[in-house]
Formats: sequence, structure tokens, C-alpha cells
Amino acid sequence: MINRRSFIVGIKSTKLSLKERTFLKKYKPWGVILFSRNIKTIKQTQKLTNTIRKIFNDKNYPILIDQEGGRVNRLKNIISFDNLTSKFFGEKYIRNYKEFKFFFKLFIDKTSHLLKCIGTNINTVPVLDLMVKGSSNVIGDRAFSKNPKIVSKIGDYCIQYYHENGIGTVIKHIPGHGLAKVDSHHFTPIVKKSQNFLLKKDFISFKKKKSFFAMTAHIIFSKIDADNTVTHSKKIIRLIRNKINFKNILISDDLSMKSLKGSLKKNTIKTFNAGCNLALHCNGNFKEMEIVGKNSPIIDKFIYKKTSQFYKILS
Repeated sequence: MINRRSFIVGIKSTKLSLKERTFLKKYKPWGVILFSRNIKTIKQTQKLTNTIRKIFNDKNYPILIDQEGGRVNRLKNIISFDNLTSKFFGEKYIRNYKEFKFFFKLFIDKTSHLLKCIGTNINTVPVLDLMVKGSSNVIGDRAFSKNPKIVSKIGDYCIQYYHENGIGTVIKHIPGHGLAKVDSHHFTPIVKKSQNFLLKKDFISFKKKKSFFAMTAHIIFSKIDADNTVTHSKKIIRLIRNKINFKNILISDDLSMKSLKGSLKKNTIKTFNAGCNLALHCNGNFKEMEIVGKNSPIIDKFIYKKTSQFYKILS
């Protein structure tokens, strides 16, 4: 683990190309993230993840997936989770709490089983953003509720149940994406609410979370930092550490998203300068991967320590 670099990378297809093998050996990313393009069958994906882990000689090597359920279903070639949205579970929490707990645990147990079958050990859930009327549909039914207390409570269950199954979690999109009027995959959202308002509403659901990882939002909160998205804002990352009190590993959202302006090299360097621990790059574009790899530092003692703590929950 010592010589790995502080980034997570996506790959192009259902098996590693020779170029990708060489890249992983040379740049030694902290982790790899899988998407639907990488997953055709359980057996094929298991072979892929085994191949990746053999390169690093680490049975616990972090392999992530973005498997929320509902419309964010990277396992769609294996199983449908179309109706099992976060909104569905949030509504069930209100209507019938006992039923919610039973079905939510069952959902996470079965999802965890599939994730372990294919060889992934970190899921980028829960979404702790609020459901906000009139905002971009990029969150929408991916949110549990408009009520931050309900979002927070369901988030706690989500983290707990995944940890019990030996799967790490990534709370997202810290400190809150719900108020964004545009999709940060394509545009830069600007939220104009005051820090005081945000601390009482959108940011609350991220407090006191036991997740080993959190993912930053590519959003500008103009009353806190008018110039930088969260990913590139020292001020907001200090707020995440000191006010929201998240003390574990901070991962950037995907650096290839259009919300970030400027060159990929500049955006990678700014990510680390602002205080993110790991940079995320997802699209599998080899030239871009090399830029992120070259500009990501070797992991430090903090990342090593927190990764070792995460490894202890794996089974």
C-alpha cells in the first residue's frame, strides 16, 4: 500500500487492456472504480477484479462501484433495481418504520452479496443530499427525503448495514448537492444560501457519520467561497472537517465532470491543494488517466492509517 498514489481510476471495458495493466503497475492508484461498461456477468467481473488485485498482491485492494439502486444501477446487466430508489425507502420509513427496517436491511444484504460476488468492496452510497423541490433532477429520487433528520437516520442505517456485510461506504455529495439547480456533470451549480442556513439544513445530514469515505460536491456555495467548487475550496473543506466533523478520507467527485473549469492537470493539483485526500477519475480515457496519475501524490500517513482501518471491516 505504501507506494500507491492518491487517486482512483476507471477502466474502459470488461477486461484490462495491456495498456491498463501497465498503467496500474506504473502509477499504482489507491483504487479502481467499476461501471456498467465493466460488468456483463458475475463470473466475468469476478475475473476482472481478481486480475486487478493480483497486480497489487492485495486481497483487500479497494475496488469501488456506484450501486445505489433505482436509476443508478451499475449491475443492470445482472439484475434490475429500478423500483428500489432512495425515495422509495424514505417514504417507507415514514409510513411503516418496522417494514422499512426489514426491507432496507434485506436490500443492502442482497446488494452486498452481489458486490462481494463480483469482487467490489466499496459502494459509493448513501446519497445524503436533500430532496429539494425545483432543483435539478440529477439528485431527485436518489435522495431519501427533504427532511435532513430522516436522511441522516437512513444514512446511518445504510453505513451500518454495509459495514456489517464487509463493504465500505462513501457518503455523498458532501456537504450537500440538493439545492443545485443544474447537473454538475454538465454545468457548475451555484448555491447562494448563507452558511448559517446551510449548516441548519443541507449540511446536517452529513454530520456524525461513521463512513470511512466521503465524496465532495462539484458545487459553488457562493456565500462561503465564490470562486471554487467544494472540491477545490480550502474554506469549505475546512468546514467539512471542523463544522460537519468528517475526519476520514475525502474523495473528489469525478474530475472529468464539466462542472470543473480549466485543464485536468490544474484541476487535479487544485483537488489536493484544497484538502481532498483522493482524486477520482472515472471515464477510462487513457490520456486523461495519465494526467491524473502523474499529478497525484504518493499516499500519506493519514490515507495509509484510514485505509488500514477500513481493511479491518472486510471479511
